[in-house]
Amino acid sequence: MAYDTNRPSPPAEGIPDRLYGRRRGHPLRPRQQRLLDLTLPRITLAPPESPRAGFPMEAESLWLEVGFGGGEHALELARANPRVALIASEVFENGLCSLLTHLVPEEQEATAPLPPNLRLWPKDARHLLQALPDASLDRLFLMFPDPWPKARHAKRRFVHPALLPLLAAKLKPGAEWRIASDDPTYQAWVDEVMGAQDLFGLSAHHDAPPADWPRTRYEAKALREGRHPRYWIWRRR
Repeated sequence: MAYDTNRPSPPAEGIPDRLYGRRRGHPLRPRQQRLLDLTLPRITLAPPESPRAGFPMEAESLWLEVGFGGGEHALELARANPRVALIASEVFENGLCSLLTHLVPEEQEATAPLPPNLRLWPKDARHLLQALPDASLDRLFLMFPDPWPKARHAKRRFVHPALLPLLAAKLKPGAEWRIASDDPTYQAWVDEVMGAQDLFGLSAHHDAPPADWPRTRYEAKALREGRHPRYWIWRRR
C-alpha cells in the first residue's frame, strides 16, 4: 500500500509524536510560493518505502539529514558526494525555500534541472523513518537541532531514548550518525541519552568542526555569539 504523506501513520509507542515547532515564519513572497508550488513537488522523495527508486541515478550510499534548516549543509553534501543519494528533511517552509532558491533560477521553478542525488522530505522526519526499509541508511545527520530547552518540550528532541531503537533499525550496522549542537543543555542531553544506551558506540567527539563537516549558518551564529559547538560521530553497533 502506498504511503500517504498527508495522513501519516500514528507514532510507534513511546516515540515523540512531534519533532518540530512552526511550519512557517514570515509570510512567503511570490518567488517562495512558486518554489513550493512548482519546484518542491519535483524534488520530493517518493516513495519512502523504496527510497533508492526515488533517485534517477545509481547510488553507492543512502544518507539522511534531519532538519536541514537553511540547507547549506545538505547542498554542500550533495555537491561533494555525487554518488551518494541524499534525503534532506525539513518541515519549515522558509527553510525549504532557502534551499530551493539556490537550486533554480528565477522564473525557472518548473523547468530548471535538479540535482539527481538530492531529494527532499517536507514532512515530519519521524514518519519518513517509520516508512524507510530497515538497514537502509548509511549515514544520518542531525546538525544544530532545536534544543527544545523547556522541560515540557524535551519530548520533541530528536535525540530521544524512545526514538533510538527506530534509528538503529533504519541504520546499517557500522553506519554513522553525526550530531552537532551549540546548546549546552542539548549537549548535556546528548551525553546523557547516548551514554545510557548500547545501540550506538561513540566513534569520535570534537570541540572544533572536523574538516569534512560542511558549515551552517547556525554554527556561524553560535561562534559569533561566543557559544562552543560540539560534534559527535556515533556508529551503529
